[in-house]
Amino acid sequence: MRSKQLLSGQERGTEASLERFEDIVAWRKARELVKEVYDLTSRDTFSRDYGLRDQIRRAALSVMSNIAEGFGRGGNKEFIRFLCIAKGSAHEVRSEFYAALDAGHIQSKEFDSLYQLCEETERLIAGFIRYLQQCPYRGEAFKGAKPRGIPEQRQEAKDGKPWTGNVALKTAN
Repeated sequence: MRSKQLLSGQERGTEASLERFEDIVAWRKARELVKEVYDLTSRDTFSRDYGLRDQIRRAALSVMSNIAEGFGRGGNKEFIRFLCIAKGSAHEVRSEFYAALDAGHIQSKEFDSLYQLCEETERLIAGFIRYLQQCPYRGEAFKGAKPRGIPEQRQEAKDGKPWTGNVALKTAN
């Protein structure tokens, strides 16, 4: 089983479970991206470029928001769809950093730092997508359904209670 590192930044080899979207490393990195974008776009010249300022802010917020919304949907298939949207929005932010550089709102050294932050966010999202795609569990929305690829004898947990087959999203049961 893949580690909890993708999910909560903990050491490899631990069981993967999430209770809150705030536990997702990609969401925390997206939050960092939003902060950087808002700091950047609050500067004098950038703050007056209303079109670019508003667009880059919306795109950055979209990254963070789609990760959270996908988590709340309760199914891995939908979660993956929202993560793909978040990843696309991160690409949009990265593209808009080029526009900010070309417009003289940022210098190349700052562009490089922001570009790397975007790429790191995209990599974390992509890794989480890969994890969910390989996970045989479909999520809370499919509670009670037989998990894909799991033999029948593994349908009960060690404590004898019915196994929900939910790794990516931890249920209250």
